[in-house]
Amino acid sequence: MIAFRDFGLRRGPHALLEHVELTLHAGWKVGVVGRNGCGKSSLFAAIRGELEADTGEFELASGTRMASVAQETPALPDPAIDYVLGGDVELAAALSEEAQAQTLGDHARVAVAHQRIEALHGYDGRARAGRLLHGLGFKADTHQQPVASFSGGWRVRLNLARALMAPSELLLLDEPTNHLDLDAVLWLEDWLRRYPGMLLVISHDREFLDGVVSHVLHLHDAEANLYVGNYSAFERQRAEKLRQQQIAHQKEQVEREHLQAFVDRFRAKATKAKQAQSRLKRLEKLAGTEAVRVERPFHFQFPTPERLPQSMIALDEVVAGYATASPRHDQVGPQGILRDVTLRLESGDRIGLLGPNGAGKSTLVKTLVGDLVPLSGQRTLHKDLVMGYFAQHTVESLRAGDSPYEHLAERAPEASGQALRDWLGRWNFAGDRAFEPVEGFSGGERARLALALIAWSRPNVLLLDEPTNHLDLDMREALVDALEAYPGAMILVSHDRHLLGLVCDRFWRVADGAVQPFDGDLDDYARWLRNRGDESADTVRTEAAPLSAKDRRRVAAQQRERLRPLHKQVQQIENRMQAIATRLVDIEQRMADQALYDEKPDEAAALGREQGELRSEHDQLETEWLQMQEQIEAAKDAMA
Repeated sequence: MIAFRDFGLRRGPHALLEHVELTLHAGWKVGVVGRNGCGKSSLFAAIRGELEADTGEFELASGTRMASVAQETPALPDPAIDYVLGGDVELAAALSEEAQAQTLGDHARVAVAHQRIEALHGYDGRARAGRLLHGLGFKADTHQQPVASFSGGWRVRLNLARALMAPSELLLLDEPTNHLDLDAVLWLEDWLRRYPGMLLVISHDREFLDGVVSHVLHLHDAEANLYVGNYSAFERQRAEKLRQQQIAHQKEQVEREHLQAFVDRFRAKATKAKQAQSRLKRLEKLAGTEAVRVERPFHFQFPTPERLPQSMIALDEVVAGYATASPRHDQVGPQGILRDVTLRLESGDRIGLLGPNGAGKSTLVKTLVGDLVPLSGQRTLHKDLVMGYFAQHTVESLRAGDSPYEHLAERAPEASGQALRDWLGRWNFAGDRAFEPVEGFSGGERARLALALIAWSRPNVLLLDEPTNHLDLDMREALVDALEAYPGAMILVSHDRHLLGLVCDRFWRVADGAVQPFDGDLDDYARWLRNRGDESADTVRTEAAPLSAKDRRRVAAQQRERLRPLHKQVQQIENRMQAIATRLVDIEQRMADQALYDEKPDEAAALGREQGELRSEHDQLETEWLQMQEQIEAAKDAMA
């Protein structure tokens, strides 16, 4: 589907890619990986036609439909579901044409629009858009909210849903998980595995790549190398490739030394001159295998705290939230406040927070930090507590005009200039780099600076809210190593399962206004998310004591009985939707007959009105169906 021929890209004098020769085939799911600045996003821009190749060319199969996520979302008054539906441009235009024709009473235009919608398989378009929104975490009652009412992170999700809605044979996704919670990441993985076209995805989330991709395209040193398999397979293959390269280099060096020694010894001897000349030619023809250059990935550590008290932070019967409820759906309001939160954070605790965005994970962290005062209840801190807090906005809050040195000097006015420079040097801000303004830094460099500022205070508690959003794979590995060696207490919010799984010992689930221990690991949580809609699935319980088989059967029977009215309503809605769909097919077949408009115009008009009413009722039932499903899931969560 995509062929690169001697393809090259440059950024000023710097070569991003050179002499790329490779072909990517239809149906492949390719993870594009490499360090920040290696050319991943530039490669995507070239594929989209936004950037011309500096050398060579690439060919895209004729007629290939491409979809990608827009970088900006205008503050539109359009309902969210209509914005997502607009990702299918042809279908949105056909539906708009149908609506206009019905308003004007132009039955001939209505019939043409119907045929176009039928050809596009578009009568379930709104249902598909609703399912995308639901999967990405939008509650049913937000689907009709204007796009302008959503915050930046939720608008990114809208753009992702709009891209997934677009019919395509090629899908380009650049860091699609950055603004998603773990629940949405798992849903997206399932969706992408079922996607029939070619996928090119840039991601620094190795667990996500392992779950989705069939090939890995590694960009490094202006080269692009293709590997078969997921990310873990790529790491194994690349390690073996580098090992073999180093062995070949060492063997070649031994042969070079042997040949050179012979030439040096016998070049002047008449009897050996011919042999020396022969070996000299052999020496010149050696391949010149390059030695493996040892990459020096960045490493850091959090200093050992001066004191490690046993009990760090305690919340007792706390109601956490905002004093004034926000009308926006994605902020904590009266329905999202955490209630009756009682917990203890003790020395050595390593807690990961699970739950969907908007459920209160950041609210809990802010309450623990003290940015939010409990609305009721008690927050208790140990007198020797030293807190290190990385918030979602920490990277953006660095002052644009100041340097790393100035940021650190403000935190440590008593420290000498040399001590500040030495500290920054450990974090790869050496020499003049320590005095450069941060507005020229990449997102990863700013995140590294934020961590350096946090580590300076030698915290004995770390509260980290999505610390990996700006980090590449190498920096994420460095963070994993640093947190594994950290002796203090820690609470981590992250969608990066690799990080969560390696550094957290226990998990708390934040949802439905409560904070509860989750009895299981991340694999258990993934299974629980996928199975919670299935009554026959084994439910991962959060109670400390397991139930007996008899009690499990009793609880299951009680759950079925409590959910019976909801399931009955869902069944009634589904039956009515099916009846409407059947009637709409009959109407469409009648209205496709041009003779109807000539011979029975009144009947044609009546059919058009009935069709409009049925479509409107179907949309309303669809919304009700989604709301009922959410009620069922919420009820199961409450009984789990």
